[in-house]
Amino acid sequence: MTETRHSVCALDCPDCCSVLVQVQDNRATRLKGDPSHPITKGFLCAKVTRYLDREYHPERILYPQRRVGAKGEGRFERISWDDAIGEIAERLHGTTLKHGPEAILPYSYGGTMGQLNGSSMDRRFFHRLGASRLDRTICASTGAAALQLTLGVRTGTEPEQFAKSRCIIAWGANILATNVHLWPFIVEARRNGAKFYVIDPLRTKTAALADRHLAVNPGSDAALALGMMHIIFRDGLEDRDYLEKHCSGWEELKEKAIAYAPHRVSQYTGIEVETIEELARDYATLRPAAIRMNYGIQRSERGGMSAHAVSLLPAIIGSWKEEGGGLQLTTSGAFGFNRQALERPDLQWKSPLGREARLRNMSEIGKELAMPSEHPVHALFVYNSNPVAIAPNANRVHEGFAREDLFTVVMEQFPTDTARYADVLLPATTFLEHTDLYFAYGHYYLQLARPALPAPGECKSNVEVFRLLADAMGFDDPCFQDSDDDLMRQALDSQHPALRGITLEDLEARRSIRLNLGKEGAPFLPHAVGGFGTPSRRCEFHPERLEYKPPIESRWGHEELRRDYPLELISAKVESGMNSTFGYRTDFDAECGKLRIHPQDASVRGIENGMDVVVFNKRGQLRLLAALSDSVKPGLVSVASVRWSRQAPDGKSINVLTSDALNDLGGGPSFFNCLVQVALSSHADSL
Repeated sequence: MTETRHSVCALDCPDCCSVLVQVQDNRATRLKGDPSHPITKGFLCAKVTRYLDREYHPERILYPQRRVGAKGEGRFERISWDDAIGEIAERLHGTTLKHGPEAILPYSYGGTMGQLNGSSMDRRFFHRLGASRLDRTICASTGAAALQLTLGVRTGTEPEQFAKSRCIIAWGANILATNVHLWPFIVEARRNGAKFYVIDPLRTKTAALADRHLAVNPGSDAALALGMMHIIFRDGLEDRDYLEKHCSGWEELKEKAIAYAPHRVSQYTGIEVETIEELARDYATLRPAAIRMNYGIQRSERGGMSAHAVSLLPAIIGSWKEEGGGLQLTTSGAFGFNRQALERPDLQWKSPLGREARLRNMSEIGKELAMPSEHPVHALFVYNSNPVAIAPNANRVHEGFAREDLFTVVMEQFPTDTARYADVLLPATTFLEHTDLYFAYGHYYLQLARPALPAPGECKSNVEVFRLLADAMGFDDPCFQDSDDDLMRQALDSQHPALRGITLEDLEARRSIRLNLGKEGAPFLPHAVGGFGTPSRRCEFHPERLEYKPPIESRWGHEELRRDYPLELISAKVESGMNSTFGYRTDFDAECGKLRIHPQDASVRGIENGMDVVVFNKRGQLRLLAALSDSVKPGLVSVASVRWSRQAPDGKSINVLTSDALNDLGGGPSFFNCLVQVALSSHADSL
């Protein structure tokens, strides 16, 4: 007998799709998009359509295991859950006694976007334990900080409104690969005459379909935004009424923008003067105009400045007032869960003088694990992440994880690069196998999912594992006995107006509910009449932050660096994957194993299509296959990320080249400012 069950995609994607699971004899046979969901609209991306391959893959981790080989070798023996929990509790207790609780570090990120398995019982456990706190910066912290600086809130234009736009700018956003459920609304807008711009250093699938693709130099987005401001103010295209009523600091920025004439901006960005003029005029006059800014813009040395500059543009032309106008980076700030109740930060350890537990930046995990250290980490608990693959300056990360004195627990579904370094390896459920509550960062629908499938083997949810660990550690606080439903009720028990009246029973009955945003049936216009969450309650312009300089690690930066390493590397997302999640797939690995290089740069190095090449800089080197392509400009090379190291011929992936230097806002990494040189592999011995 075949039946249809409901779930929600938990991958780190703005679309947060509503999923229908066809099940026969308790085994899934097909996944498809829910046609009743206003954003999913009955289709799934290519990644999730194939997710059952992951669900039933023979490499799936099904039982707790203990390491028996060398760290990184990936050899384990099966043990019981009692033994696993007992050993972890004993080692964490021992670490606390010997080194103090701050020598323990949890490491997690967006392996699931579910609230329960992402940030509930785990946070309670580590707070109660007194472990170091993790500053979760690897992806979105810089952009979020920029929005807080500008708007004071992390909300934006709802995706449905893009269908009403007449000018759409995808800024650092490969929508077809990373936000595909926005695409139908863009298609509708274009059918109605909208003009579609893509600003991206690479000619992505999305860029190839644009009316105009601006192949901007990496890290020069702020200069382009300032150039647009120059033209808008120069030609009197600003919305003076909106600026005067709702904005602070715009007069000073107007003066600063005088210096960013199109000819100067063209030198920084590599974009022709005429194209900059056209972009600015179209944006200001083809109304309503909307910007979809994505996180690629922030992964540079001055990514915070870039995100801040772009986020000012809607206020300058007053497009926040219009349905189909404004900007979207994230919608996550509208989901006002009661995080105090969900995560229980009140349980956190504090020193006798009131100091909170040490905060460690996840983007600097290599530095944090390096020895000797003033404040060493002696125990590491990794879940919902694969830092050995995804963290920058990977050679340093590998060295840290290889420490024999570092007790490492990894909770995973697959034998990832990180899992292979575990001392104790725990099997985790997939989103199809557990209960969770989901927000979205690309729309405004709250969703609930119950298990659609039984968990295979002895897999357990994150929530269940941390309950077991709390009991083993002797934590008798009542909150560690909370059920999944208790956790969801606590999260929903919020004073935030967007959640008012939404109950677990409502979600159980309807599965997906739109947040309470404005008047029922009316478009959500968060800043039509202000509504900013900044201290001044106005959109805040910070001209003192907007002084463009080329990134140090760029072709226009540090002279010695660019002489030795003349090519800029962009390690963009795999179009067929999701960070390192699908690293076991051969097609994913093949995409990550190619170096896209312009024929002009290849020719001067004697490189032909398909040749083995080595890419290197002062941090490391790796071997790839050359793929000659004009999807990159001369002077720019690109590698899809993130490959599993074990899949690579030389056991390395792209992050051996990227820097763990932090950018200018929010403590985020600067992956996209990375200088390299490329040579034939036959020359590797002489490098």
